[in-house]
Amino acid sequence: MNKKVWIGFVAVFITFQVLDGIVNFVILDPAYKSISHLMRPEGEMKLWLIPVIGLFFSFFFTFIFSKGYEGKGLLEGVRYGLYVGLMVALPMAYGSYAMMPIPYSLALQWFIYGTLEYMIAGVVLALIFKPKEQTPPVA
Repeated sequence: MNKKVWIGFVAVFITFQVLDGIVNFVILDPAYKSISHLMRPEGEMKLWLIPVIGLFFSFFFTFIFSKGYEGKGLLEGVRYGLYVGLMVALPMAYGSYAMMPIPYSLALQWFIYGTLEYMIAGVVLALIFKPKEQTPPVA
């Protein structure tokens, strides 16, 4: 596996951890407080699983990108993130809405914010995988 995959993996993991923190602990905190009766008590939460899952997801998000990378610039990363968002965030958000008594607005926010996170991570990968500029030889 090449060096860009490992660099991308670490960069994507950090990106997801930061963005997930902002989304879930800041932006969606009021929504989570309104449904706290549906969640585990704080002492029973398995928060250690979040970064473990993040490592797994970040690696495969990067690995799959590396296999289909076409060198088409930042929009390639945006497109990849959008596809992953539609494949992952949409079913997670609306599947949760279908099965749990959560407000529709929370499901919609999970989908939108999740997809935006994937698109940003896709841009990070497009920047990392971008080929180095060739400098013309000096005569």
